Amino acid sequence: MNTDWTPATLQAFERDIAATFNRGEIKAPVHLADGNELELIKIFKDIRPQDWVCGSWRSHFHCLLKGIPADDLKAAIIDGRSIALCFPEHRIICSAVVAGIMPIALGLAWASMRSGSEDRVFCFIGDMTASTGLADECVRYAVGHGLPVRWIIEDNGKSVYTDTAAVWGSQETSGDDLDHYDYNLGIWPHVGTGTFVKFGGL
Repeated sequence: MNTDWTPATLQAFERDIAATFNRGEIKAPVHLADGNELELIKIFKDIRPQDWVCGSWRSHFHCLLKGIPADDLKAAIIDGRSIALCFPEHRIICSAVVAGIMPIALGLAWASMRSGSEDRVFCFIGDMTASTGLADECVRYAVGHGLPVRWIIEDNGKSVYTDTAAVWGSQETSGDDLDHYDYNLGIWPHVGTGTFVKFGGL
């Protein structure tokens, strides 16, 4: 996709969301991102408007890079959908359920192949998700049926605050059929903004 977003403007969006959250205007969890802007900008250059993007609970950047207007995205986040953003009219669907987006990606890829279209599916997952049994099954199924889905592991070495390698006893989180990039989560915690917020009326 052609986009004018830069790492600086993506981060400016997240800082605005953080400030909005800290004012108590978002009465639901928010998952903010940083540290992977350049990698995502590079990946999204290969994604076309007709392609599907499937994401997880940290997908603000994915939505912006897919073409969701910033005002529409902010409105959805304020409405409480930060961790489950879905804009089917822009062909982007996200889920906060661990590995839950992967079977959905398979269904979209099947629909594309059966209809004879050249639409592709790009499914973004975390490194801990990539280590689950469901992830392995979805990848094997997609490969076995030649489905037009690309799996992309976004690896910050963490599952919430748990080190992925410590859980599995290995640094390995990808196979031959998955793309993979590493990044360090910078200023934002796993959820929220790191500031205690008291919501009015709660």
